[in-house]
Amino acid sequence: MSRVSRRRLLRGGASVLAVTTLSTRGASAVPRPPADADTVVNVVELGAVGDGQTDDTEAFEIAYTFAAARVSEGVGRVVIEIPAGRFLITRPHALLNGVAPPRPASGLRFSGAGRRMTSLVFRPGTGPGSFLCRNQDVWSNLSFERMQFRSATPGASFFDSYSTGQAQDYRFSECEWMGEWEYGLVLSGTDTNSEMRWEACRIGGRYRRAFLYSGLTRDGQQEPNDQDQFLNYWFTDMKVEYEWGNFLEFPYGGSIACRGGSYIITSRRPQSTPEYGTTSTFFRFPVARHHDSVQRFHAQDIRFEVRNPDVVVIDCVWNGGTVHFSDCDDTGLAYKDFSAEVRPHRYAVGPRGPLIRYDSCQLVGRHEYRPASAPDPLPVLARYDMCLLRSHTAHDFAVTGGTGQAPFVRFVDCVDAGTTHGSSASAPSTPSTPSTPPPCLAPSPSPSPATAPEPSPATTPSPQPATPPEPSPATTPGTPDTPAPRDTGQAGCSSPRQKSP
Repeated sequence: MSRVSRRRLLRGGASVLAVTTLSTRGASAVPRPPADADTVVNVVELGAVGDGQTDDTEAFEIAYTFAAARVSEGVGRVVIEIPAGRFLITRPHALLNGVAPPRPASGLRFSGAGRRMTSLVFRPGTGPGSFLCRNQDVWSNLSFERMQFRSATPGASFFDSYSTGQAQDYRFSECEWMGEWEYGLVLSGTDTNSEMRWEACRIGGRYRRAFLYSGLTRDGQQEPNDQDQFLNYWFTDMKVEYEWGNFLEFPYGGSIACRGGSYIITSRRPQSTPEYGTTSTFFRFPVARHHDSVQRFHAQDIRFEVRNPDVVVIDCVWNGGTVHFSDCDDTGLAYKDFSAEVRPHRYAVGPRGPLIRYDSCQLVGRHEYRPASAPDPLPVLARYDMCLLRSHTAHDFAVTGGTGQAPFVRFVDCVDAGTTHGSSASAPSTPSTPSTPPPCLAPSPSPSPATAPEPSPATTPSPQPATPPEPSPATTPGTPDTPAPRDTGQAGCSSPRQKSP
């Protein structure tokens, strides 16, 4: 790959004029450079100092405009290289300014020396409404690697992405965000704004709204279905450890997967707001109705910390779709005095869902369900399989409103706060009485009572309820065991099935 220095880029009066025009009127005003090899542009060679004091805005603007000018046949040809240093940027859109008239392009890469080794400090004159990057339906296939972004003006934002079909395929690898932002990335528009990936990144700082917010209604879009195609956001091996605010907020639906890492909110909002109060939420989905296939959330292998009662893991009001937590743990601070009564997982549920499932999770406090008013009972919408309920028994773990039970929640093979050594606990959908054992502990009815053999004398009869069903055939010593029937998964059947001696 060839390298372009400031001297080569600005050689001759025509080049100087082209760059000046490009900075003010867009990349299309610059004559197309020769179609030679792909090019690396180093911002230090374009005049950036990287001492944290000198304003390096112009060098970044020149680097971007040159990259925009080198688009050939719809493909970008430039890597913008940012070496180790602390680079001060004072004007919005200096890092990326994807606006018309440039034609749609695929491929632009920003490469740093390492997270915190390369630090971009964004200090615009005002915070709200100021974005370091913007992409208005121009670029796809954007890549940011090994760098830190820091807001030095409270309320500034990192990235504004608007799409009607072009903006998609963003990748952030080994990046970090620090400082106080209004938004990290805010998405809006119709169609795409999709296929975005974060790998081994750290989310720090503070967020007045959210790190990733989808979507901002504008340009005449007033209804949810006007912009509802936000699909495929992947967060892998993350360190999400920030002070306050929301991590992901999706008012317009989304298909999201988070796998691996630690998620920690370290403080509380400094003041209550009408929309959020003092609560900070990792995953907030505040609007009920969306297109099919854009109500899907999956969290796997994540350790959450619930450091105070204002920390919420998920608050979801979707009226359909799926929510799935697999092998997650939020019990790290379960010893705190407040932990037993926190409600870090909150759902509104209706006749069509969402369908909620927890597999092999360790969970603190209670989970809150807000059922929609309906004349008929809700079907089973939530299921907990082989989970540890740290603070409560399964009987009072899932609550509606105050402490009312949630009959549409099922527990299978869970261990809870009432479990004694050597046993497992479960909660039936309806309260049980001590005189009636759960169905899985009572003798199973014979498949054919008329022809059932007599019980073996070796079998010790079990205590029978007041109106017992006929006993099932006992296993005769010396003969193969009869296969046990499959667990139906109903509430109250979480203890291991008892075998005859």
